[in-house]
Amino acid sequence: MSIAATVRPGDDEFAPFYAGYVAAVPDGDITRTLSQEGESFLGRLKHLSEEQGAAAYAPGKWSVKEVICHITDAERIFTYRLLRIGRGDATPLAAFDENAYAAHCEANARSMDSLLGEFAAVRGATLALLRWLPEAAWTRRGTASGKTVSVRGLAWIAAGHARHHDRVLREKYGV
Repeated sequence: MSIAATVRPGDDEFAPFYAGYVAAVPDGDITRTLSQEGESFLGRLKHLSEEQGAAAYAPGKWSVKEVICHITDAERIFTYRLLRIGRGDATPLAAFDENAYAAHCEANARSMDSLLGEFAAVRGATLALLRWLPEAAWTRRGTASGKTVSVRGLAWIAAGHARHHDRVLREKYGV
């Protein structure tokens, strides 16, 4: 385990927009947090019916399936940024429009099993990347969405983002 994987990122390692996500993540080894929370998420949602997966808590809100797809897409993007910056790529990385992604993901046409399987695969890839990240990579910084961010910050952002949407699923959707 990397020592840097246990150190919470400082406020200068991510944009203020992400502060709530980072603050929601418990102290400790980020790989352990991602692993445990991924297992809990999958265990809770694998029993949902297709109808429950296609439901939204209000008109104009994403369905459960769309939320799962969004969490997966965002984690892919956060870890792609993490990989590029961690490997020393100084190229500024573009922002992404989560609503445009959601509009084109066609999550409601997919089965719950396929969406949860994809989430599991992405989370597994995230963990594999983080577990073998060189110690020096964790504090490397780059630019994403026009803001400075560290590799460590991106790991906590990915965890906090998933945690945020998991809380929304529990509180607003009752799942």
